[in-house]
Amino acid sequence: MQNDPHAEVLRALGSFLVTEQSLGDTLTTVAHLSQQVVPAAQFVGLLLADEHGRPATRVFTDEAAPEIDQAQYDSDRGPCLDAWRRGRVVTLGDLTESDTRRRYPEFAAACAAHDIRSTVSVPVMSQGSSLGALNLYAPRPEAFTSDNEQALVSFADAAAVVMVNSYAYWGAFSLSEQLNEAMASRAEIEQAKGILMAGDPLLGPAEAFDMLRSASQRENVKLRDIARRIVERRPPPAPSPQDRP
Repeated sequence: MQNDPHAEVLRALGSFLVTEQSLGDTLTTVAHLSQQVVPAAQFVGLLLADEHGRPATRVFTDEAAPEIDQAQYDSDRGPCLDAWRRGRVVTLGDLTESDTRRRYPEFAAACAAHDIRSTVSVPVMSQGSSLGALNLYAPRPEAFTSDNEQALVSFADAAAVVMVNSYAYWGAFSLSEQLNEAMASRAEIEQAKGILMAGDPLLGPAEAFDMLRSASQRENVKLRDIARRIVERRPPPAPSPQDRP
């Protein structure tokens, strides 16, 4: 029997220990895992509000996500904002349709500039309050099905638990500092993924991220530290005497 990819992702999220990862690593993991739930997505952005309640896409799997999202933040209208504010899924099947362009003109134009044809935005809710929204982007129209939406809602529910626990554990830091940390973590992780993929042409972004995550869990080292070690071309530490057979 083949494994259910969605179930595998939920298991990975359910076994995530926030005490072993920084908040930045946790949020980055959430973004990458959501992309594995719906492989049709070319990239993902995670909308989060800062301490003043202002939205920003500070966690993302591609630089295009915050560039697109900024158009809706500047105009104060867009599907990601609606998902976050209203707590509902917003799917845009074809961004070239006239109704969509009238509803979200700035967002539709930004998507067109990045060759994005469809999006889905899913709120991340905890006890009736919206923590943020996951935003997935695809280069073809009608890329996201109703099954995708249901899978993303289930994932967002599980992600909310992880995020709340991580916020509580790292509560000594201000949210702004946490989000800045998330940006720094993401940049190093993306560099490390690029190095891994350059060394193996058959390795995709998801597989490269899985390699980093597996090394982090195996060595009990933060994901960001594993990525930094790869970027700096440093070898793994030698095992301690008690770890040797």
